[in-house]
Amino acid sequence: MRMVVALGGNALLHRGERPEAAVQQANVDRVATALAALARDHDIVVTHGNGPQIGLLALESESDPALSAPYPMHLLGAQTQGMIGSLLACALHNVMPRRRIATLVTHTLVRSDDPAFDRPTKFVGPVYPQDVADRLARVHGWRMAPDTGGRRRVVPSPRPERVLETDTVRELLATGTLVVCGGGGGVPVTADRVTGALTGVEAVVDKDLTAALLAEALKADFLLILTDVPYVYDGYGTSDQRPLLDATPDQLRGRGFASGSMGPKAEAAALFVSRTGGLAAIGALDAAYEIVHGLSGTLIRPDLPTG
Repeated sequence: MRMVVALGGNALLHRGERPEAAVQQANVDRVATALAALARDHDIVVTHGNGPQIGLLALESESDPALSAPYPMHLLGAQTQGMIGSLLACALHNVMPRRRIATLVTHTLVRSDDPAFDRPTKFVGPVYPQDVADRLARVHGWRMAPDTGGRRRVVPSPRPERVLETDTVRELLATGTLVVCGGGGGVPVTADRVTGALTGVEAVVDKDLTAALLAEALKADFLLILTDVPYVYDGYGTSDQRPLLDATPDQLRGRGFASGSMGPKAEAAALFVSRTGGLAAIGALDAAYEIVHGLSGTLIRPDLPTG
């Protein structure tokens, strides 16, 4: 199969972990082992989140006295693509030394009039206690929103329209290359309607929606979304919590998952399946091989034909 695998930011840096290089290296080594089992039999494109990492870089940039202005979010996104992409490329090479592997910094086209620019919802950075969050909001002008255990910064997350380097990814796949791209949803850019000139924007694109868009454009058979929970759950975090083993796109969308956590993953899976008739699944990183073979995770499948 041709498969797009979307790695969640929390799969690379777990909640509560210190965002140090050695910690991320250890997590990426675990990612590479999980992906290697799939890459032996399938054509793989890997995308990844960057929420914890871009939040860290943003805080450092805001606090750097050598800068007259902090680095814009789209450039910080490019930095995280390079950093995480390098970690993944080296780790994948170490477990698959004969496999061609390429990491690309890719750009994602968004609309300049997307209403998301007026409604920041995308979490970046760590969870802060209320008093720290209030201070950061006051000092840096950040928007903060509730998240599990505290508050996190939120930034605009416009809907992806197109990954500009899709043709390059397609050509690399044709040579048997495993491609790492679309990190953090890609560097968000708008295009001038007359000249086509590209301009970076202050936003972070949802990486799962970008993965779904890329999977559709590449005519992938399977979209695999890996995160830090083994299933999509009904009633998550309640006494009635139960795993959802499979669902159609309409069934998944009808459950109203939270926009800051499972919501974008569910929408991305539903979008890919409804548009292509392919399969998608959501589950835990360590169970990637088992998910693809129907032994774990939540499967999202097309509606069965009637009549």
